[in-house]
Amino acid sequence: MNRRLGRSVDFARIASAALGRAAAIVPRWVPNGRREGREWVGLNPRRGDKHLGSFKVNLSNGRWLDAADGASGGDLISLAAYLFSIDQREAAIKVAEMMGVDPFE
Repeated sequence: MNRRLGRSVDFARIASAALGRAAAIVPRWVPNGRREGREWVGLNPRRGDKHLGSFKVNLSNGRWLDAADGASGGDLISLAAYLFSIDQREAAIKVAEMMGVDPFE
């Protein structure tokens, strides 16, 4: 049996830990971008984005938006879910493991 099944994921703790490392995490997930104040502006890797400007991640609060397609979210877990086409739980576990944090309560 998969030990992950049925265990509660600590979304708040994972999101908080990820936010503390946002300046390092986001450029890895969204390469070929640049920092503009509190935001990382990059090319959306999920579509044929060719111009910087519409895809932004706020490094201070984790909120992100792709103004070109309307996708948005409130933290880096939702960003991971969007970028890697996985559900929120799987994204939280992936982010936690990437940072060496226990994902479970």
